[in-house]
Amino acid sequence: MAVVRASSADIDLLARLLRAEAEGEGQLGMLLVGNVGINRIRANCSDFKGIRTIPQMVYQPHAFEALIHGYFYQRARESERRLARRAINGERHWPAKYSLWYFRPPGDCPPTWYDQPFVGRYKLHCFYEPTGETCENIYNTF
Repeated sequence: MAVVRASSADIDLLARLLRAEAEGEGQLGMLLVGNVGINRIRANCSDFKGIRTIPQMVYQPHAFEALIHGYFYQRARESERRLARRAINGERHWPAKYSLWYFRPPGDCPPTWYDQPFVGRYKLHCFYEPTGETCENIYNTF
């Protein structure tokens, strides 16, 4: 059962984001990107107050670097659609389980990102989850 509302166009949009942001990280890496996106929709805190839909999350200004590259604008593939549906249905994995941020640094993961603590790395991406003080809701949405 979906944890956020999603039309077929929303699924395609999320699928394109997963591929553009993390194709080199494999299926789990792309699913982790989907986890972060769904968390942003459900958390309603920090930089993500009022983000309630997949298009709002994807097109939030400065949220995803992939949007400035042409690869994001290619058609969604069925393999990424399946991953998008899994994220939309609430499947979550560490280190993205409660994360609202991730990025790919040129080296080691910094201990904080947007003033939030580092929780783990998957391949080349570092993940950061908010503290309960800054976003209690992230721990209560599922």
